[in-house]
Amino acid sequence: MGLSGQLGTGYGKEAMDARRHPRYRLETEICIYPRNVPVVRGHTVDISESGISALLRIEVPLGEVVRLQLKLPLGDVEVHALVRQRNAFRYGFQFVESSSAQEVIGRTCRQLALEQSLANNVL
Repeated sequence: MGLSGQLGTGYGKEAMDARRHPRYRLETEICIYPRNVPVVRGHTVDISESGISALLRIEVPLGEVVRLQLKLPLGDVEVHALVRQRNAFRYGFQFVESSSAQEVIGRTCRQLALEQSLANNVL
């Protein structure tokens, strides 16, 4: 399986099955720091342990490694990611480093899984 399928923007069953990690809805501000471009600000859509998607108004080059800064429920995170995919204003980023940020991301995903599972069971 190629990495491109892991950060696709489709939410069909087939797209979800192709992913390495499940995605969880997460809406928060994100700052992207590409090379040779001022900071790009946007809002996240969802997150997994291997990547994140965000809505951006300014173009970020595909294939570039960028620095991401965002506030997660369990703490602030700064992590490097590969700009993997773009669909209109929605971008997919694949995390490319293992660090303490990955710990916070993993804990956040586990917390979001529990919260969203409970919310779905209440509905």
